[in-house]
Amino acid sequence: MIDRRHHLLSVLLALGVFGCGRADEDSAVVLRVANWGSPAVESSFMALERDLRAEFEAQHPGVHVQVELIPGEGRYAPKLMMMHVADSMPDVIHLDASSAAVFVDNGVLRDLTPMIAGDATFELAAYFDNVTDIARRGDALYAIPLDFTPMVIYYNKTLFDRAGVPYPHDGWTWAEFLETSLALTVISEKAARPRQYGFNFINWMPGWLPWLWANGGDVLDETGSRATGYLDGPETVEAVQFLVDLIRKHHAAPGPAETAALGIDLFRAGRAAMDLKGHWMMLDYRADGIDFGVVSLPTNTGRPVTVIYESGLAITENTRHPELAWQYIKFMTGADVQRRRVASGLAISAHRQVAAIYAGNPIEDSFLRQVPAARAPWGARVERYPFVEELGREMMEDILYGTVTVEESLHQTALLIDRALGEP
Repeated sequence: MIDRRHHLLSVLLALGVFGCGRADEDSAVVLRVANWGSPAVESSFMALERDLRAEFEAQHPGVHVQVELIPGEGRYAPKLMMMHVADSMPDVIHLDASSAAVFVDNGVLRDLTPMIAGDATFELAAYFDNVTDIARRGDALYAIPLDFTPMVIYYNKTLFDRAGVPYPHDGWTWAEFLETSLALTVISEKAARPRQYGFNFINWMPGWLPWLWANGGDVLDETGSRATGYLDGPETVEAVQFLVDLIRKHHAAPGPAETAALGIDLFRAGRAAMDLKGHWMMLDYRADGIDFGVVSLPTNTGRPVTVIYESGLAITENTRHPELAWQYIKFMTGADVQRRRVASGLAISAHRQVAAIYAGNPIEDSFLRQVPAARAPWGARVERYPFVEELGREMMEDILYGTVTVEESLHQTALLIDRALGEP
């Protein structure tokens, strides 16, 4: 037990440690549910969430669902892990694919398989297999998926039409992507930088990881325990060099200095014709009045691939209300509630029946076509992966600022990752 606690504390140190608290339980039965987000942010989606909780409470008299919001992308997992060490975990947590391994691999969550097997009203096959499998370890399953998105290429139809460039198509190649990016890059004579870029590159490793996969490369080996031979392998070197050349040689995408100097989202501002994002960005793009299309990431191997980011609901191991927690998860992931949750366009329902409702919509169809080729992020399998992502961001920044070569930086970063993954 002492060794286990030391291991958990080492994970917390890698993630960053934050304080914790225990909710006041002044109802007969309080079901505590953790979610990321800020209580200061008001939206129609949050209002819907409140209405759904009220419905659940009405169906379960004497029960109060207490949502505990933990704002800040980097705070959620560390704070929950600290609460686990302090034995003050909520009953249900929203499990993000990017950090799922931290919880799944440290005994924080309850295996839902017995509950599923004993509940004739629940059908696991109703959910997309590769989305469900994100929280699976062997025969054990630790979360039921709520919603998800594959990462795709958005393109601004207005800018394409203005340039007379054909819209991209699923299955397009890197050569076609480069040709398209160059055709949509506009730079005035003697200008320091383009006034319009073909592609909006952002140094965010979850966003550029699929480019490595699209060339047959990767960050880690199949076991997720070694980076040397993979992050510094020839396929990965070629993929990173392709992105670097897009920025530094062809000037068809902004580097970190240009992005910082401009201080705007280039795609939303109409100054980049393409971007790589998830389903959630549709809300902003529609609000901006952008006429956009969606297409698969280009491939350099002939095989489509992308990364899938997912949110699910999990029951913590030490909950005092396991059956009530299971009823809450069934309610929130059921078809009726899912239909209302995804109507905003924030994400795709992991429930096949609900996702099929939107079939026939060109944008939704484009997203759904990417699902079979979508892979889980490494954070779903490797608990120290947030540290890997930080190293990756710094590595790419060093390369783009020209301080090291691609080959040298990838190799040195791979050695650092191996060292970090090998630590107890």
